[in-house]
Amino acid sequence: MDQESLFRVLVLFALLLGAAHAMGRLFARFRLPSVIGEIVGGLLLGPTLLGVVAPGAQSWLFQSSGPAADALQLASQLGSILLMFMAGSEMRSVFCRRDARAVTVIAVVGMVLPFLLAGLLVQAVDAAPFYGPARDATAFTLVVACSVAVTSIPVISRIMLDLGIIRTAFARIVLSVAVLEDVVLNVLISVALGMADQGKADGFGAAALLGVGAGGESAAYHAVASVCFLGLVALVGRGLGPRGAAADRTRPGVLSSAGVSVLLVLVLAVAGLCVFLGIAPVFGAFAVGLCVSFGRGDQDSPAVRTVRGFASGFFIPMYFAIVGLKLDLVAHFAPVLVVGFLVFACAVKALSVYGGARLAGHARSGSVNLAVAMNARGGPGIVMATLAYDAQIVSPEVFTALILNAVVTSLLAGIWLERAVALGDPLGSDERPAPAPTDTADLVTSGRERRR
Repeated sequence: MDQESLFRVLVLFALLLGAAHAMGRLFARFRLPSVIGEIVGGLLLGPTLLGVVAPGAQSWLFQSSGPAADALQLASQLGSILLMFMAGSEMRSVFCRRDARAVTVIAVVGMVLPFLLAGLLVQAVDAAPFYGPARDATAFTLVVACSVAVTSIPVISRIMLDLGIIRTAFARIVLSVAVLEDVVLNVLISVALGMADQGKADGFGAAALLGVGAGGESAAYHAVASVCFLGLVALVGRGLGPRGAAADRTRPGVLSSAGVSVLLVLVLAVAGLCVFLGIAPVFGAFAVGLCVSFGRGDQDSPAVRTVRGFASGFFIPMYFAIVGLKLDLVAHFAPVLVVGFLVFACAVKALSVYGGARLAGHARSGSVNLAVAMNARGGPGIVMATLAYDAQIVSPEVFTALILNAVVTSLLAGIWLERAVALGDPLGSDERPAPAPTDTADLVTSGRERRR
């Protein structure tokens, strides 16, 4: 890398990181998800604003190819990997036996129905103009369907933490359902990304070595590979956790004694293995995080806390700022598409969760609050959209619609739940909100560790 390229990389990293932190803190000050502020920070430096005000400076800083572009891409990949590791590491014991029926019914109805309706919508309309360069109809359908069905654990956790309801039955149900959704939808997204990569036929990976073809053969391979990988993770993770009624549940888990270097090597190695298998690398990082969450005390080990702080200070804000940088609201904002997709996604997700909650026996007011809370797509929705865009599955217009959908639904959930808590318990029962915990390091909060 020559001196000019190095100078450009350092300047654009400083600008992006500074803008992300500044806007993130500004949004948090007004009780808005800081992840949205970080995206706005990147948006200000992208073609939407800086590209209009000073196009020469914007094009010099953010080139489409070369060392600076490669450095940004690497930072984005590492940010998404560490973000998903953090999300997986927070999948601690949110499940409660007495919530089993409600969680199961809401998860099945609230995820399967939106997924199917979104898939049918894509098949019913002429979606070909919205395909990315990969031109893969199946992968496109999976991405859109998952984007409609997903719920954001990071954003909704932060909202409920700020409102002081993180230890209520309402929060427990929301997070339990969201965990199930994220695991299933991560598998499906991994299949979609694998199919798109296989379509490029670059001759790399296990699929190429096995002679896996395109189309249905590729879909079957990536589905089996993803499910088998998840099964292996569950098997390993179960061995890390406490076993049996007589198990010492106060003893640290296997990963608690691991150093930061060992943990990072493990995350990167498993992510690399996923790339070779044709699975999205973020799925591998998410899997390592799940293994961490299975071990007693591993989530709070010094190594995990150090990785969180390191990732939250640099890579994750950079990742969300780069998401904003990719948005071009001047050239790729399609109002009809954005509004139409937002209305459809909110309607089918909310009605599905509401129906599931009512079937599970919840009151009408509580069912409405669950429906709004689980409409927040936040971080996972943004990650899905970015991965699909980078894999050339969706067009820039669809990418913009997916990002704005994640942003708007997160804002709406925060506003609604603040009102619901002010009126009483969100589930409509006699349970009262518990005080917010003093240490919020055990929650993924839009990619940044915070303390109250």
